[in-house]
Amino acid sequence: MKNIEQIDPLKLFSLSGKVAIVTGTSRGNGATIARALLDSGALVYCLQRTATAENTIKNPNVKICEIDITDSQNLAKVVNAIAEEAGKIDILVNNAGITIGNPSERYKIEDWDKTFNTNLRAVFVLSQLVALHMAKNKSGVIVNITSINAEQGFPGNPAYVASKGGLKQLSKALAYDFAKYGIRVNNLGLGYFRTDMTKKSFNDPELKKQRDNRILLNRWGESSDLVGPILFLCSNASKYITGQDIYVDGGWLAKGL
Repeated sequence: MKNIEQIDPLKLFSLSGKVAIVTGTSRGNGATIARALLDSGALVYCLQRTATAENTIKNPNVKICEIDITDSQNLAKVVNAIAEEAGKIDILVNNAGITIGNPSERYKIEDWDKTFNTNLRAVFVLSQLVALHMAKNKSGVIVNITSINAEQGFPGNPAYVASKGGLKQLSKALAYDFAKYGIRVNNLGLGYFRTDMTKKSFNDPELKKQRDNRILLNRWGESSDLVGPILFLCSNASKYITGQDIYVDGGWLAKGL
């Protein structure tokens, strides 16, 4: 019988020596993702709109870049500066996103454009910029944070649903185009998590009950539920996985009746 390769599971998930960029890190899921990559050994550059004492991770291996990611020219300068300072870029997590609710028949075009500029256009621009640096080392990982909205229709938020659906497919296109450079691109799709974005639904008894009834595991997600999946996708534990969707939704999409 052929000898089976011995694998150290701790090393498999280690990000020691890796350089990561994470967007939308000032709070909630983004802050947790940045902390998870840091704790697994990565040097983490946090791209966030504002930086205060309250929303900044204090660690020498965390660098805060205060930036509006929809500003493409400034984004290019920041990415190039990171690559020059760190010497490389290994990981990109596109977490930043916005939601502006309103019924489709009354939805404002300016809100549509604002949502798409943040949730889709900025992701493409940043992925394109980072991929140019990753390609030099013939390796890299991009994880895009999508949503169950990428799979199902939800009321009163057409731009968010459409942008997340577009992001899901963009990841597959990038996985195809970037594979020749050794870059893997995957989606991490979220169900209902307790964040500032979902505060209205969680605090409304009727809306919360509707959502509770859809979740097989009988609870809303917490940011800590993302630690395992994000480390899996960013590490060598998933080195043969690209172009895929992994949903962290408590069983939402699996439920029928």
